[in-house]
Amino acid sequence: MEIIHIALGKVNPQRMNGVNKVVFNLATEQSRAGLSVSVWGISASTVHDYPERNFTTVLFEKKKSPFAIPEGFLEAIRSTSPETVFHLHGGFIPVFYSIARVLQSENRRFIFTPHGSYNRIAWRKSKLAKTVYFRLFERRMLQRSAVVHVLGKSESEGLNYLLKGLNVQRVPYGFELGESFPVNSNTRNEDYIIGFCGRIDVYTKGLDVLLEAFGRFITENGDAILWIIGDGPERPSLEAKAASLGITEKVKFWGSKYGKEKDDLLAKLQLFVHPSRNEGLPTAVLEAASLGIPCLVSEATNLGDEIRKSEAGVVIAHTTTNEMLEGLRSAYAAFEVQSPEEMKIRSRSMVADFFNWTVILRDFNSIYQRALA
Repeated sequence: MEIIHIALGKVNPQRMNGVNKVVFNLATEQSRAGLSVSVWGISASTVHDYPERNFTTVLFEKKKSPFAIPEGFLEAIRSTSPETVFHLHGGFIPVFYSIARVLQSENRRFIFTPHGSYNRIAWRKSKLAKTVYFRLFERRMLQRSAVVHVLGKSESEGLNYLLKGLNVQRVPYGFELGESFPVNSNTRNEDYIIGFCGRIDVYTKGLDVLLEAFGRFITENGDAILWIIGDGPERPSLEAKAASLGITEKVKFWGSKYGKEKDDLLAKLQLFVHPSRNEGLPTAVLEAASLGIPCLVSEATNLGDEIRKSEAGVVIAHTTTNEMLEGLRSAYAAFEVQSPEEMKIRSRSMVADFFNWTVILRDFNSIYQRALA
């Protein structure tokens, strides 16, 4: 069996795009396990300018028409073995509709992962356009797929609401703890550092609520500071909101950080926060937990069950200022009474217990085999 992942871009993990990280890590672990795996990227540039990887990457130049299949793509499909399973990543991508039609006409089976696109909250953004597009194109692509793979329960619920009768399989992706990471010691520093890491998308990531709740939290706990690690077009508006709340001196914007530089910053946190309104499964939470950092997340991250079972942090039901404030208070109270070692063990155990690559690769292989059958 050969596995070919198809994604937009070059699957560069050093980008503020969760799909890139998911596909990169999945392909990396599949290759390590001895599977035949490659990534086909559709990109405006076909220059191979990304970090070294252990799997083959084939780049196709994106055409101007969003539905147009890149030159050479059909020939590439026909050159593969009948035992090849294709795995498409990302929802509401017009060229994927066209590729799905070609795969069906060539009698090839494919898996489709929408990466959070069908969450009910995500649907509210550009709702009319999405509804029309779904009825004309997306629905047909879903029906052509052998298996629709989802990362979390919120997307499974949203998909079931939109379309019945699909073969939907839920499997999270894995995360490797890595012994070389700068594991957090959770010491009682002079400052209580709360941090967020990811793309600055104010509404989707709940960053407006985070700032509002943090502004109220520091009136009770003056030793707290907030770090925002990441970037995006909405960063100026978020900085302006911090200024309007009068908390500029308590909030530090680091911009985009990658690799060791990012890990070193995360390792200084006493609490990692991710109050998203809509997600597939945020890698940043797993990265923080793997460093031994307790996490405060919303249910929309699809990580609430794992954090509760592992006692690895706090979960809020809804992304509201009041719930976020109560979450910050609960996390701070736990920080004051729990030992640093206990907090570290619980956080890392969550990653090891629920996101073990050995188990997850087995589950993905089961999906692929089912698709080919």
